[in-house]
Amino acid sequence: MGATGSHFVIPLTHQTSLPQSHLKSPRRALITGISGQDGSYLAEFLLAKGYDVHGVVRRSSNLTRDRLDRISDLPRSNLHYGDVTDASSLMRLVLELEPDEIYNLAAQSHVRVSFDNPGYTVEVGAMGALNVLEAARLLNERRPVRVYQASTSEMFGGAPGTAPQSETTRFHPRSPYGCAKLYAHAQVINYRESYDLFACCGILFNHESPRRGENFVTRKISLGVGRIREGLQEKLCLGNLEARRDWGYAGDFVEAMWLMLQQESPEEYVIATGETHSVREFLEVAFTTAGLDWREHVETDERFFRPAEVDVLLGDASKAAEKLNWRPTTSFESLARMMVEHDRDLAQRERWAQERIAHAGLEK
Repeated sequence: MGATGSHFVIPLTHQTSLPQSHLKSPRRALITGISGQDGSYLAEFLLAKGYDVHGVVRRSSNLTRDRLDRISDLPRSNLHYGDVTDASSLMRLVLELEPDEIYNLAAQSHVRVSFDNPGYTVEVGAMGALNVLEAARLLNERRPVRVYQASTSEMFGGAPGTAPQSETTRFHPRSPYGCAKLYAHAQVINYRESYDLFACCGILFNHESPRRGENFVTRKISLGVGRIREGLQEKLCLGNLEARRDWGYAGDFVEAMWLMLQQESPEEYVIATGETHSVREFLEVAFTTAGLDWREHVETDERFFRPAEVDVLLGDASKAAEKLNWRPTTSFESLARMMVEHDRDLAQRERWAQERIAHAGLEK
């Protein structure tokens, strides 16, 4: 364990056991997967609530600075080298920090990639979650801790006749990613019932933002729209345009994660918008936002189809609305426009940089 050269990273080897008096200090949260889309939004949300926020990042990872720069200069934010697949280092970190809340967001979450790399997907998503739970169990013997596990709508698998899916819908995962998450989901319930650990799962349906990874379909579309509009590319290749998903805004969903850990008892909750839209519909909104016709630029490629497709995912978040008083605030159309506007700005900067380089070359 060690520092990366930024004051934002606290080397674990320099940490000492924290006194029990920290219970009177701001609440302390530990986030695995803090460098991802959800982790960055959750960190900002918790910091705004007055938390001390600690995040786990892999030593081998290339930190996504545009996600973390917003919080890196704040005094109550800290990063630590670690990996959920390394049980001993994770346990040491949890026992030394003694967090009040643990949010396990670490995962290889790209469904199509999980078919190409199932072993790693399961190691992080399933065994990594088990390591988090075991560390929390040991801490819970010393002082109370609450655990949030990021479950996924991919556990449902979109079996015919099951939409809308709720907390009582049977699971039928159709990808290594979905299977790994279902194992973690079951272990959360097991640890809760076996060890009286406050642990719960948020079954989150698809949630997007300008911070979404560039290989996810919605971000791939918004980036493509921006680059096409700025003349940087002509075509966009996608897979199944008829797949339907319940797409929400990641910034809305992290509030629900926090709310689950503020309840008197731990339970599972579906977090979704209650609307389903096809990839084709996302294309229409995204390209229209930029004044383009998607049919002139989009091609389909079988390489991007899944071996086992999930046709429809639609969430029923009525339990979250009733018990957590949580509801999404960002519409499907607003989400698509937000992403396109962000990525068109990126494309403009890219074009201007290319023009400056070309101009400098002519001057020589």
